[in-house]
Amino acid sequence: MFEEYIYHGKKKLRCGYTTGSCAAAASKVACEMLVAQEKKSSVELMTPKGIILKLDVLQARINKDNASCAVKKDSGDDPDVTNGILVFSKAEKIPSGIVVEGGEGVGRVTKPGLDQPVGNAAINSVPRKMIESAVSEILEKYDCRFGIRITISVPGGAEIAKKTFNPRMGIEGGISVIGTTGIVEPMSSSALIETIRTEESQRRAEGYRNLVLTIGNYGNSFLAEKMPYAVKKSVMCSNFIGEAIDFSLEYGFESVIIIGHVGKLVKLGAGIMNTHSSQADGRMDVLVTCGVLENVDINVLKRIPGCVTVDSALDELEKVGMREKVCRRLLEKIEFYLEAKVKGEIKIGAVLFSEKYGIIGKTGRANEIIEKVSEEYNG
Repeated sequence: MFEEYIYHGKKKLRCGYTTGSCAAAASKVACEMLVAQEKKSSVELMTPKGIILKLDVLQARINKDNASCAVKKDSGDDPDVTNGILVFSKAEKIPSGIVVEGGEGVGRVTKPGLDQPVGNAAINSVPRKMIESAVSEILEKYDCRFGIRITISVPGGAEIAKKTFNPRMGIEGGISVIGTTGIVEPMSSSALIETIRTEESQRRAEGYRNLVLTIGNYGNSFLAEKMPYAVKKSVMCSNFIGEAIDFSLEYGFESVIIIGHVGKLVKLGAGIMNTHSSQADGRMDVLVTCGVLENVDINVLKRIPGCVTVDSALDELEKVGMREKVCRRLLEKIEFYLEAKVKGEIKIGAVLFSEKYGIIGKTGRANEIIEKVSEEYNG
């Protein structure tokens, strides 16, 4: 059992490892078994988070042409429909290079705007890099002069995927192989909300009057680039924006700035304060409404509900020169609902960004609050 833990409030939760880690570990072993023609029962894998996994190897098979094995997914204390699945990797020799493909039970991308292009197996960028790195390690170890084709498969993945958002997102036929750190950190809602409360209480006790809220890792990356002085003093509120705002009122902060990816914060334009997809979506509905108010051509608006990501919807608006106008209208709606939430008791603002378009925009008070944060945090 993987013995890595995190604490949410006073609750101790066991971490797990991602499908991406399973695929990379299985690929490493499959490649070595093929090259050395010898079965292995365990494998070590360095994750992007810097944690070394020591995993059991299951159902190892070897012949002169290929080798395959599986690694069992462990989600720890995180509720996950993929917990316990077997992720298989088959390694085959090719003349050169490393090719990563998806087999049975791995979904295929059918709509634009996702991590992988249309037609590719739904094996995201970070897991692909992990697989390539693991295979390269073995090829260098044995000084190989050939390449390797890796095929990842998940028996039963097509049925499991029906319990996920994959079909709605345009990923068909199986699950996605995902993960950005290689490690699954449990998301207990009550424990996470209590952690948000505790961190805000700590910031206030430290004497800070202005609060920076981020939504997730993207928000933290943005801070590291644009506001590095705020990284260690910000509070990550995940999807629980409403609760985080309530706590800021409770603890008497003077202002709050919310920084996050437009894919999440667009929901604020409909007054949705819990942005988890299981609670509410409304992303495309908000953009269509903003588009109607800005007189966007009806044929463009009809395409937006078919987009799987907000970035791809923004692409449609960019094509007709309406992205900036629609985003300004979106920011007005977000500001309206944020102000309604705090009822004048606190200054509040938001900054929205995307990977493709950079800063999408800021609500009316955002710059004023950012200036206060800068003065206070750098003081």
